[in-house]
Amino acid sequence: MSVSLQKGQKISLEKEAGGSLSRIVMGLGWDSSPPAGRGFLGGLFGGGDQEAIDLDASCILFDESGEPQDVVWFRQLASQDGSIRHSGDNRTGEGDGDDEQIMVDLTAVPARIKSLVFTVSNYTGQDFSRVRNAFCRIVNGSNRSEIARYDLSCQGNHTAMIMTKLYRHNDEWKMHAIGEAGQGRTFDQLLPQIVAHL
Repeated sequence: MSVSLQKGQKISLEKEAGGSLSRIVMGLGWDSSPPAGRGFLGGLFGGGDQEAIDLDASCILFDESGEPQDVVWFRQLASQDGSIRHSGDNRTGEGDGDDEQIMVDLTAVPARIKSLVFTVSNYTGQDFSRVRNAFCRIVNGSNRSEIARYDLSCQGNHTAMIMTKLYRHNDEWKMHAIGEAGQGRTFDQLLPQIVAHL
């Protein structure tokens, strides 16, 4: 049964999965809200088109000292060592389920990498008042069962979020739901803010 995470909560992935984990999938989904003035009535009179929202999921790999070593995002769909792969850029958020996925082979992540931080940025620049039903979730890569889900319900004038962190602790992978708002169209603009969570 999937855990519904609260902001700041930490869990052991293996304990929640009920056994050892070798592969996980970080899934991200969202929908776009109609622009202001284009609600229900706007839709009736032909003005209710959804605005394209291009959220981008990124995974930054950090070493023990908190220095970024690699990144997986829409401009680099695989880590240099091949342990982490991105499903590719979804520019609309249309459809059900995950809009973007980042696959992680936990057994292949280099030992020098101590934490993986997942972020989401709005490349098209709108703030999160235009985003609804956003979530991130961790899925067992072996049996596709959902381990944990974190609903990103905090709408506001931010354009990015530091979603969650996976980190090694006593030879075990744990997850920390961060859910902190930020500003930036790409992950690199969030790096100074991310360091505080390492």
